[in-house]
Amino acid sequence: MFTGIVEELGEIVACEQLTDAARLTIRGKLVTSDAGHGDSIAVNGVCLTVVDVIDDVFTVDVMGETLRRSSIGGLGAGAQVNLERAAAVNSRLGGHIVQGHVDGTGTILTRTPGENWEVVRISLPDAIAKYVVEKGSITVNGISLTVSGLGRAGTPAADGARDWFEVSLIPTTLSLTDLGSAAAGTVVNLEVDVIAKYVERLHQRG
Repeated sequence: MFTGIVEELGEIVACEQLTDAARLTIRGKLVTSDAGHGDSIAVNGVCLTVVDVIDDVFTVDVMGETLRRSSIGGLGAGAQVNLERAAAVNSRLGGHIVQGHVDGTGTILTRTPGENWEVVRISLPDAIAKYVVEKGSITVNGISLTVSGLGRAGTPAADGARDWFEVSLIPTTLSLTDLGSAAAGTVVNLEVDVIAKYVERLHQRG
């Protein structure tokens, strides 16, 4: 379980493609300070299990299902990634409940700079659009963010999505996460609020 509060911006050191999986080696000085084999670390919002730790570098195995459902498969050596260790039960919940289970991917459509923040518009896949509400929480590349706007375009985006949502990024988010430099066209991982999915399931079951 995570909170969506990114602890540091790490870097992929190496990416080894396996038959139906990939092995990533990632540098992160803070998250490796107390990490060990079997620990969970969210990498761009994807919960991954630590295989090995050497100094400030850790290794994770990513199965084919995760590569298909997230943007992790498109990253290579040198890519920056958001890192967060699993939440401790005695810590404050600074963001919202994040599982590290990616529901889909979206594409950054536009960036609109403001005086003290920047508004980023991201495409929203049909399959998860119903779970996203204005002022609700959404996780983008592992970052807990508040939805500041919702809309539907007249024509589909390049990824086929018509719906979009917006988030307003404060200077801290811009400087400490990969969203600060992600250009239009960048694919990002999305995780909706799990509570919405539980409510839907309960309603379906009566």
